[in-house]
Amino acid sequence: MAETRKTKVLIIGSGPAGYTAGVYASRAMLDPILVQGIEPGGQLTTTTEVENWPGATEIQGPDLMINMEAHAKAMGTEIIGDIITDLDLSTRPFVAKGDSGTEYIADAVILATGARAKWLGLETEDAFKGFGVSACATCDGFFYRGQEIVVIGGGNTAVEEALFLTNFASKVTLIHRRDELRAEKILQDRLEKNPKIETLWFHELVEVVGEDSPRGVTGIKVRDVRSGAESELSAKGVFIAIGHAPASELVKDQLELHHGGYVKVKPGSTETSVPGVFAAGDLTDHKYRQAVTSAGMGCMAALDAERFLAETGVAEDRDTTLPLGHGAPESEGAA
Repeated sequence: MAETRKTKVLIIGSGPAGYTAGVYASRAMLDPILVQGIEPGGQLTTTTEVENWPGATEIQGPDLMINMEAHAKAMGTEIIGDIITDLDLSTRPFVAKGDSGTEYIADAVILATGARAKWLGLETEDAFKGFGVSACATCDGFFYRGQEIVVIGGGNTAVEEALFLTNFASKVTLIHRRDELRAEKILQDRLEKNPKIETLWFHELVEVVGEDSPRGVTGIKVRDVRSGAESELSAKGVFIAIGHAPASELVKDQLELHHGGYVKVKPGSTETSVPGVFAAGDLTDHKYRQAVTSAGMGCMAALDAERFLAETGVAEDRDTTLPLGHGAPESEGAA
């Protein structure tokens, strides 16, 4: 028989935003339930060294997330290993259904579902996923010891993946459509100094080449974006590192979105287009996309949820079509 759980605050997602929201919601005595989702800990669990987390000169991504989970749990957050498959925001209390069959009923919801890796959409890319094509160097780099591999992309993710993969590969070729990288300067400097990394400018991946018995990648075809000429490179592994897309599938038809699927929030807050629903982290952030900003937004979301519940009253019958606020014009208090 399916279980029904009731909570004042349901947090969906378990990255820096979700766990921080759990810490603050617990401190506010809201007894939050946090549902971890398909990737407990989020993107940082597939990252190696984190060097920009305040207070830690260097920490492994998985260790940071273990610490944050433990912190949220110690504060009183109930953490559940489930996946929310359906979320009804049409009426309050809101109703979420888990893959486990559990139904979660909540007076407020904090969305912290983060973002997922983007793919190029090539037929051969899809055919060899898990058999030489990957979007996670820390997950799969170990399998390419002594091999030649390629990384596709030009941002922080691509450079970080390329640098990490030199721990295993004999050679890493970074392939980028342009002649300059978007990555931070410190990462570019490390890339240029690493003798195992070669950069192929003005090229794009057009096909992954491989075998079926046993199934695996043997090389790639690339195209020069200036001349259109195609050429082949030998490679045993292909790592796609072209960024991430917000995981907003649960709410795409219920909340206002912008910038290609990011949940839109009211400036200076985490309030979404539905009162009582708050969003934080990479799900809303198309600009900064940092662990520390996600954590900050998780804090904001918990405080916003606390204020919302205090203003409305958990059991108060209120027209939820009305916008949040104190009834004052938006310009009140402006200089």
